[in-house]
Amino acid sequence: MITEIAQIDIKPGSEADFEAAIGQAQTIFKRCKGWKSFELHRSIEKPSRYRLLIKWETLENHTVDFRESTNFTEWRALVGPHFASPPEVEHTNTVTTF
Repeated sequence: MITEIAQIDIKPGSEADFEAAIGQAQTIFKRCKGWKSFELHRSIEKPSRYRLLIKWETLENHTVDFRESTNFTEWRALVGPHFASPPEVEHTNTVTTF
């Protein structure tokens, strides 16, 4: 299992609309191959910055199955208008859990 971590800076003033769009997007993710869960975190120090943590079974479930599907197009149509800049995305493996 891998975790996709996306740092997303939102246009100031559109935080509530972005959070509502994320809520609508849960139906998109639930139908994606290999999707396990997602969490949205909002920065306290920078309230227009979010981190989205998405768990996938494999890296390819995100980079190929999701990114090359209509699910990705629907996702970006919902949340993309709120982006102040393109998200920074990286993938991690869990090394240890306490």
